[in-house]
Amino acid sequence: MKIALRYGLLITLGVMAWVVITHLLVPNPQSKIHSVGALIFFNVLQFSVIYLGIKAKGREIADKPTFKEGLKTGVSISFVYAISSAFFFVIEILILGPALLAAEPGAQTQPIWRVALGAFAGLFFGSLIFGLVYSTVISFGLAKRGVK
Repeated sequence: MKIALRYGLLITLGVMAWVVITHLLVPNPQSKIHSVGALIFFNVLQFSVIYLGIKAKGREIADKPTFKEGLKTGVSISFVYAISSAFFFVIEILILGPALLAAEPGAQTQPIWRVALGAFAGLFFGSLIFGLVYSTVISFGLAKRGVK
């Protein structure tokens, strides 16, 4: 559980830093840095931190984790990331308002609550789905193999 919290919150801190820094440096919410750049950064960060978290699990148990242990560790890291990053964006919207959601497709023609709900659902479930895929790939590569 400690590994999931530590590494899941590490991803969220990276996301928070990215959002704050990019919006300070590039104030236009329709800029590609906020869509394509964020997509690439968030996914590379999530993959890298899941890898580090599964390696930490191996150090914790003083052996290579099994595939199942690695998968559970990676998914739990992604779950903490999904919840904490969604919480960060809720706080951000409450403080700064919906201006950052202006880049969402259809944001100008729909009620802001619908746009925000779609963005949060995409962030939450996307984090979990990609986390499952990344955890599977990483766990397969790092898993303890049986002796034949």
